[in-house]
Amino acid sequence: MTGMSAQQWMIEQRQLGHFLCLILDSEDERQIRQVLLGSHDNDQYCSLYSETSAADLADAGPFLFLIGNPEDGQLNELLKAPERNWGWLASIPRETALQELAKHWRERLIVGTRPYQALYRFHDNRVLTRALKHLTTEAIPGYLGPIISVCYWQGQHWETLTNPKPGNHPVPESPAWCGVPVEGEQSAPIREVNARRYLLAEHLDAYARIAEQQDPDLWLSTQLALADSWGWQAPEQLEFLLIQSLKEIDGTFAKRWQARPDETPDAHFERVYQAIQFWQAEAPL
Repeated sequence: MTGMSAQQWMIEQRQLGHFLCLILDSEDERQIRQVLLGSHDNDQYCSLYSETSAADLADAGPFLFLIGNPEDGQLNELLKAPERNWGWLASIPRETALQELAKHWRERLIVGTRPYQALYRFHDNRVLTRALKHLTTEAIPGYLGPIISVCYWQGQHWETLTNPKPGNHPVPESPAWCGVPVEGEQSAPIREVNARRYLLAEHLDAYARIAEQQDPDLWLSTQLALADSWGWQAPEQLEFLLIQSLKEIDGTFAKRWQARPDETPDAHFERVYQAIQFWQAEAPL
């Protein structure tokens, strides 16, 4: 539904007897997060990455806050600046459902299979927008879980959506939201964050050596630009490119393995992958 402001949606949800919840991107909204932490009891908020395999990133990860006062000044500050993409709002049936919601998203936090795993940025309103745009009505309950309704900034205006079957749902064997197409510019920041987190978690020493010689952010953006130019977008392709680039930080990898004329991205990747496996015999980084 469009045409409704976030404030109007909150008033409507409270009138229906629902509780309000803020899903906050803690990494980019630390100041507001700290203020909210100071005004909430322990059972009124939750750090989503804590008690998960991403616990070391908890301080920069998403937080859930129950909203007791829709007129809260810090909340209003967020509502006035939706372009900051700070997260989104949800309504739940009762206060204790906050922990149910935390469990729901923790079960959906890791996407992909080893070694090609990434953190699913459900707290990013752009990710939520894409998912809700492409998911079928039947798939939405498994995605939103105990959430009754959501309110989010979709880039131009506030959008709301009602969950057709709120409740606790198991994670599907093949989650539909993992197959949602990624759209151009919106995907770049998310992909870069996931790539950096992957390097810090799996290849910290090698990434640290990069930082000793050059700007690591520039190096990473260069590798992602190379992936774009080669059409390597799948998680396993990006991971392979990053690992090989860490081994040859002078750019040799990019120079030696250019695509051949009329070679598709998948064929290009398979050729390079097989050659590297043969010559390096899967030597560790």
